[in-house]
Amino acid sequence: MAYTASDLRKGLKIEIEGIPYEVTEFQFVKPGKGQAMYKCRIKNMIAGNTMEKTFRAVDKIDTPNIESKSLHFSYQEADKYIFMDNKTYEQVEIHQDVLGDQRFFLLEDLECEVLFHNGRAMTVTLPSFVVKEITETEPGARGDTATNVLKPAKIDTGYEVGVPIFINQGDFIRIDTRTGKYIERVKQG
Repeated sequence: MAYTASDLRKGLKIEIEGIPYEVTEFQFVKPGKGQAMYKCRIKNMIAGNTMEKTFRAVDKIDTPNIESKSLHFSYQEADKYIFMDNKTYEQVEIHQDVLGDQRFFLLEDLECEVLFHNGRAMTVTLPSFVVKEITETEPGARGDTATNVLKPAKIDTGYEVGVPIFINQGDFIRIDTRTGKYIERVKQG
């Protein structure tokens, strides 16, 4: 099935020359003379870059073959991360380049949404927050609860995050997976 230019709207996923794009901005333009045009800002769903594209009313636009699956993270093997579909028990290998910094926040059996284009993983969306243990940081000063002063701390995957100075090694913290930033200390047990 193909779209026409009149189907365009914000959030619509389209395919141009075999590459999936998402419409991020949309504007209908009717000049005094000539045909109506549809000006769009589209985001490449694989590379992440954006560009401007103008469509005429008669243009046909391809529909991308996109599928979303809920997969659970199993384990890491060198630079590949293995996810499993808990319904079919099918394993999917995803290269660390697809995950980017999100690979530092993976937990065993963590449920993630994986977006596929023509059977190839494009993006992996983790839950918004994960809890990780601090494995390395300078000791905190007792009674020092200043919240706007940050010090570096490492979690078990080697990722470095800025934490308040009262956080110690062995503490558990909640991290925002979208920004990689510290949210709060979490009591375990």
